[in-house]
Amino acid sequence: MRNLRGRALKAGIVLLSGVALAGCQELAKEGPTAQAIKANAAVTVPGAKTKSIFDYVLIDVDGNAVNTFGSPKKSSLFGTFGNARSIAPQLKLGVGDVVQVTVFEAQTGGLFIPTDAGARPGNFVTFPSQQIDGKGELNVPYAGPIKFAGRSITDVQNEIADKLSNRAIEPQVMITLANQRSSQVSVVGDVRAAARIDINPAGDRIIDVLARAGGPASPGYETYVTLERGRTKSTMFFDDILADAKENIYIHPDDTIYLYREAESFLAFGATNSGTTGASTKINFGSARITLAEGIAKMGGIDDTRADAKKVFIYRVMDRKVLSAARIDLRRFPVSQTDIPVIFQIDFRNPSAYFAAQNFYLANKDIVYVDNSGSYELSKFLSLVTNVTSTVTSTSNAVTSVRSGRDSLRNF
Repeated sequence: MRNLRGRALKAGIVLLSGVALAGCQELAKEGPTAQAIKANAAVTVPGAKTKSIFDYVLIDVDGNAVNTFGSPKKSSLFGTFGNARSIAPQLKLGVGDVVQVTVFEAQTGGLFIPTDAGARPGNFVTFPSQQIDGKGELNVPYAGPIKFAGRSITDVQNEIADKLSNRAIEPQVMITLANQRSSQVSVVGDVRAAARIDINPAGDRIIDVLARAGGPASPGYETYVTLERGRTKSTMFFDDILADAKENIYIHPDDTIYLYREAESFLAFGATNSGTTGASTKINFGSARITLAEGIAKMGGIDDTRADAKKVFIYRVMDRKVLSAARIDLRRFPVSQTDIPVIFQIDFRNPSAYFAAQNFYLANKDIVYVDNSGSYELSKFLSLVTNVTSTVTSTSNAVTSVRSGRDSLRNF
């Protein structure tokens, strides 16, 4: 009987192995197996034989880490374009502007106001409106060609008056800007009405210009505003500009303002309650920025039945300069490597960790990973062993029943 059971057990294991192999072949119908992929490769380039694919920095989230890395670094329009550029610019005349020149004389009998002029509203003459030509010049009677482009109205007025002073009687000149075409700013992208907008001589701030373009077409917390001036550019959230009056700087002629929408998000992996089945998922911030605590709440919290609360990780790529400023030893990384992989670890079994999570902000494209607990891994292994043992036992009993039936038929 003992030999019979041993043979039955072996037969059951062989049968189970055959079923498992057949099952694997059936599952491979929807895609190639890893073995097939490796076997059919014309050339295989093996990776470096190291423990990790990338070197990374591991940082425990404590009070120091929160103070140093907890708040994401924000770009600044004010910081990029400097203090001097935060005041209203003095507009200059430019090519394409249409101007009107008026000359006043102290009395009649001068160059423009003859003695027999009769009844006049005043001792002045207004020339027809003219457009500043491609050379930046405009011809003024008796003064000749005058350079207008790149100069202030006051400068040009003084030059014309000076050139007319030996012919006109105490001349004074007034220039009126009839049509401004050179002092404009371009507003493009995710706005309601993209346009070239004239700058108010009193000065326009960036929010003023965006308002005249209809404002952002998307929510402010998902809208980036890029200001480009010459070869310099800076990008900020629209909401951040609204929140800080210092960032609402004056714009300059020929500036370009570009708006685009990008919903910031993070990825949740591991033992989380995200989604309807706890599956890994992408989660949008839904605001300009969120803390780690808010992010965990958005993914439904961590799964108490699976998670190890001591092993919650945030994966992020950071600027080398930021890490160097925090005095982190980066000698293991090539000097040319500017982007450093960093993993932050937080232990939620520590009561104070929740305060840290309230002040540690997630960054766009972060990955939050919650590790499985050791007990959960053991539970999965024991469940597998139980299932296999049950299957083998059932197979052994079946073989024994078949053998007994066969012996009964022989005796019959």
